[in-house]
Amino acid sequence: MTTVLVVGAGQSGFQAVASLRDRGFDGRVVLVGDEPGVPYQRPPLSKAYLAGTAGLEQLHLRGADFFAEKDIELVEARVRSIDRAARKANFEDGRELDYDFLVLATGARNRTLPVPGANLPGVLTLRTRDDADRLRASLEQAEDVVVAGGGFIGLEFASHAGRPVTIVEAQDRLLNRVATPEISAYFAELHRAAGHTVLLGQGVAALHGDERVREVELSDGTRLPADLVVVAVGVVPETALAEAAGLPVRNGVVVDAHLRTADERIFAIGDCANFPCVQAGAETRLESVQNAVDQARCVAAAITGTAEPYASLPWFWTDQAGAKLQIAGILSGADRTVVAGDPAEGKFSVLSFRDDVLVAVESVNRPADHIAARRLFTAEPKPAYADLEASAFDLKAHLKSRAA
Repeated sequence: MTTVLVVGAGQSGFQAVASLRDRGFDGRVVLVGDEPGVPYQRPPLSKAYLAGTAGLEQLHLRGADFFAEKDIELVEARVRSIDRAARKANFEDGRELDYDFLVLATGARNRTLPVPGANLPGVLTLRTRDDADRLRASLEQAEDVVVAGGGFIGLEFASHAGRPVTIVEAQDRLLNRVATPEISAYFAELHRAAGHTVLLGQGVAALHGDERVREVELSDGTRLPADLVVVAVGVVPETALAEAAGLPVRNGVVVDAHLRTADERIFAIGDCANFPCVQAGAETRLESVQNAVDQARCVAAAITGTAEPYASLPWFWTDQAGAKLQIAGILSGADRTVVAGDPAEGKFSVLSFRDDVLVAVESVNRPADHIAARRLFTAEPKPAYADLEASAFDLKAHLKSRAA
């Protein structure tokens, strides 16, 4: 019997085992995760779950009965090492498991602040369900909350914390890595209007306290009162298993267009995988539900004999301060932007071009634009600046004109 072992029970790991069964795979399927219970969604942790408007059951990707019905073995354990020659996974508790195919869905871990005081009580991160539970409990007692990091997680936490917080971002704008300056400026003002203090161009130099954190020292020497500090300064891909097994690692586990590693029996997917991205034209590692799900489906297809290169359109979303941002495409290398709509009305899109070809669309409270963008990006030819200019940069109108 063919055995597929999936290491990592997050979104991509769950989707891999589910897709294998959906495609009629009748071999042994084992899903290994290091958290108790069934696999769950992470995006609500910084939104509805943190705010208390979604409960534990709403986090679950599927109930326990799903895994029993699909004959998927859920194993709570940690894999210590991989023996590629013997096709064997060695667990920390001494168990071993032979595999025919191995899927690494190990995800990522939070970056830590490399500053004095980073280990003080009251300094927390948000990645797991337990992290979210600790944060909710801490928020009930905290008086001064500082968020270190102005990316998606830090800003989502601020939006759902239920109180004003201070956001400290080392770069000169929020969402620096994932959004255009137009979007960054809009969300900075939105958070300020919601009562948050937004400090840009300021790093955290140290955290001070005795029995718990009491102050955040900034790079200019300013000290902020804080009895709760949320560290949200990005993530690092979990690549230790792959590296120890001798697989190439470069900002993630390096895979080919079919998401295979240098070992044809081992795949890597989701947050831990560095893959040749068609849209970016370069090696890319993406942290999104869409990427995790689509890569898992791609690998399930490869294992069941219908391999195709991974070419799914990247898209992302975030809910902050009452606004929904949806992004389609990849911003890297963009050299021209156009704003469609009126930011003052809270409904607009930013169209980004590279060499006069549309490469990304960021839509704030304009879901129709997002849907149109995804349809445009999955058709040929890709929209050119002149074509969209002729449609007054109205994506829906341009889509209709192409269909006529």
